[in-house]
Amino acid sequence: MLAIIGGTGIYKIDGFDVIDELTVETPFGDPSAPIVVAKYLNKELLFLPRHGTQHQLLPHEINYRANIFALKKLGAKQVLGFSATGSLREDIHPGEFAIPVQYFDFIKGNREKTFFGEGVAAHISTAEPTCPDLTQWVARQAKEMGITLHTGKTYACVDGPRLGTKAESHFLRMAGCDLVGMTNVPEVFLAREAQMNYATIGMVTDYDCWMEDPQHHVSVSTVISRYGESLQKAQQLLLALLATELPPINAASRESLTGAVLTPEAAIPESKRELLKVLKA
Repeated sequence: MLAIIGGTGIYKIDGFDVIDELTVETPFGDPSAPIVVAKYLNKELLFLPRHGTQHQLLPHEINYRANIFALKKLGAKQVLGFSATGSLREDIHPGEFAIPVQYFDFIKGNREKTFFGEGVAAHISTAEPTCPDLTQWVARQAKEMGITLHTGKTYACVDGPRLGTKAESHFLRMAGCDLVGMTNVPEVFLAREAQMNYATIGMVTDYDCWMEDPQHHVSVSTVISRYGESLQKAQQLLLALLATELPPINAASRESLTGAVLTPEAAIPESKRELLKVLKA
C-alpha cells in the first residue's frame, strides 16, 4: 500500500474518496493527525498531513516516529512525501519540483531519529536512503505532463523554525547540498528502519538566502505567495500518478533490517518484539 505524507499546504487531497479516518496508537505517542484511508480509482492508500490538519506543528514538534510507525502498522510499504524546499542552486528555480536522492543531516536539536534503543541495538545502512523506483515513477509522469522536476539532488535538513542565515546557506552549498528544508530528517531514515520505500517531491519555493540580492532571500510571505500554483500542480501530478500502475516494491528497502539488528533475539525485551514485528512486516 502507498502512503502519502502531505507537507505545507497539503492537508487533504481533493478527489480522494475517504473510506475512514483512523486514530492509531503507537509506542511513540500520537501521529500528527488521524490517518485517512482513501480510495482513488482502484487504489486504496493512506494519507497523513505531516504538520497536522491545521498546520499546528513546527518541524521539531512533529512526532516522526509515530507517523512512520502508524503508516507501517496500517500496511504501507511505500511512502511518497511532499515538502516545501529552498533551492541552493541557481538552476533549480522557484516553482519547479525536485526529488532528493541523498540527505545531509544538519539537525542539531533533539529529534528522536530511530525506533531502536532501550534494549534493541540496530544499525541500518542509509548510503542510498531513497527508493529509485518511486523516483523514476514520479519523473516519468512529470516529464509527460511538462513539469520541470530535478532528480539526483541532495537535501539538507535544518532544525527551523527560523529561516537560515547566509553563512549557513553558503555552508550547505559548499557541502554539496542542492535543496534545504526542515522536515525530511528523520522521516527518510525512519522509513528505511521500517523497511519502507521512500521518496519526497520537493516543491521549490525560494532561493534560501545565499544570493547577494536581498529580494531573493526567503521569507514566509514570498513562500506563500508563490506556493498556490505549485500546490495545484503537485495535486495534479499526484492524481496523474495514481492513475498509473504503482512502481514495484524495491527489494533493497524491504531488506534494510537484514543483519542490522545486533541484539540476540532471546535478549530482546518482550515490549520490543511487537515493535520489530511491525517494522519487519
